[in-house]
Amino acid sequence: MGDAGVGRPSVESRPAALKRLLTQPDLAFLMEAHNGLSAKIVEEAGFEGVWASGLSISASLGVRDNNEASWTQTLEVLEFMADATRLPILVDGDTGYGNFNNVRRLVRKLEQRGIAGVCIEDKLFPKMNSFLGEGQELADMTEFCGRLRAGADSKTDPDFCIVARTEALISGQGMDEALRRAEAYHAAGADAVLIHSKQKTAAEILAFLERWDGRCPVVIVPTTYHATPTEIFRQAGVSTVIWANHIMRAAVTAMRETAERIQRDQSLHAIEGAVAPVSEIFRITGNDEYEEASRIYLPPERLVRGIVLAASRGGEQLGEITQDKPKAMVDVRGRPLLRRLVDTMISCGARDMTVVRGWKKEAIAFADVRYVDNDAWATTGEVASLAQAAKKLDGECVVAYGDVLFRRWILDGLLEVPGDVAIAVDALWERGRKRSGPRDLVRASRAFQGFDLDDQPATMTAIGSDIDGPTGEWIGLMKLSARGSELVGGELKALAAEGLLATADLPLLLTRLQRHTPVAVHYVTANWLDVDDVLDLADARNFPFAG
Repeated sequence: MGDAGVGRPSVESRPAALKRLLTQPDLAFLMEAHNGLSAKIVEEAGFEGVWASGLSISASLGVRDNNEASWTQTLEVLEFMADATRLPILVDGDTGYGNFNNVRRLVRKLEQRGIAGVCIEDKLFPKMNSFLGEGQELADMTEFCGRLRAGADSKTDPDFCIVARTEALISGQGMDEALRRAEAYHAAGADAVLIHSKQKTAAEILAFLERWDGRCPVVIVPTTYHATPTEIFRQAGVSTVIWANHIMRAAVTAMRETAERIQRDQSLHAIEGAVAPVSEIFRITGNDEYEEASRIYLPPERLVRGIVLAASRGGEQLGEITQDKPKAMVDVRGRPLLRRLVDTMISCGARDMTVVRGWKKEAIAFADVRYVDNDAWATTGEVASLAQAAKKLDGECVVAYGDVLFRRWILDGLLEVPGDVAIAVDALWERGRKRSGPRDLVRASRAFQGFDLDDQPATMTAIGSDIDGPTGEWIGLMKLSARGSELVGGELKALAAEGLLATADLPLLLTRLQRHTPVAVHYVTANWLDVDDVLDLADARNFPFAG
């Protein structure tokens, strides 16, 4: 577990780093942390060591600092902290959670988890926080020395640090008793002593230091005498200052203020700019490292981009329903049609979704979708809209009309069809023929047989509104391989050069693509619809979206 401390050679173990901090001539500082996230924040702030506060860990678990959290529960928190930071961690080990036997087991378990040291206080188990009550009873000095010797005898790394904390001043037993206990604890194997006080000034701490005369490193916790200038501690010969609970206390203040503001406003608007962005949480917790590791250890992820063409107003037969929004945004059981379409595509693995907007474009504003606009939507067709998203034709892509709904298994199947260009074709088109007739009839190399014919793949031979011998109707869903995306990009440029881009439709584009590659046909049997009028809208509101 020999992770390096910040700015130190990689060969320095964490126990060695803590021992160096305790024994170096200059004053050292340990900052409180209570979980993996706060330990990372302490490291990023520039501290060289972490104080794993018993009070803060208990509070983070929602219990009192009275050993209500078991030592194994605390150990689990410490394991996350040790994994989260390279810094040495000095653990607030309370009383050692029992007698000598508990202490020696505690030391072994802490070492196994990469902890650098433990601080044990001379009180009785279960402990009570030092700032509660008066005249708390202390452990028998001889018995407590046995705990320290047991800890020292149990460590396997000679650099693992044991700090003995005496509560003699806090319990009211006086300076002589504090000195007597500190000397006994040092002799019993403590690497440093922590002298604790809850006075408002540092007077008794400084008096202890003067009489102690540097016999071993002294650690202090200036929570109550915080007004004392730090330079005074340095001049008095303090080894290490512990800032004991301030990250937890700051977190309580911030969490309370945020919760109260959201409850009062019933909105996130006022606080969103005042809190850390979600991206910062991802950064601190190492999402970038996970992405890098994924590229090494996982098979390459299939990235399928989605493009939805929703620029036209459409749905003139829907009347006033599309006065203030495009047809793609009509309500379908409480959600816009376009939202349902996009969610289906995402559920099938499509990513980096792009919607081409036009009529009433401000009505389309989903946070998880990118947008490009065809501002000439009134005088141009579908291919001109697709051209606005030409930069997204990169790699494998799915292109869909913005007014269609389909069961997800249709797209799942289409994505598995081999070939550079593939389209989903409804073989039961005659059953659902509308009054005006389907627009995108398809004739394929073979008709649907009612079962898969992997050895006889169907390919498109013609597409249009008036063709001989149609075998189905294109539902407005097309899959492109990486090469297929390149072919479409090339045709878009060619159509523009020929002056045909503005008026071209997707059937014309598919017909032109046939010159370069077969257009595969993936037959489906109903389970889709497009929305053109109020009857279609009624059908859409009864559409089975699951599956």
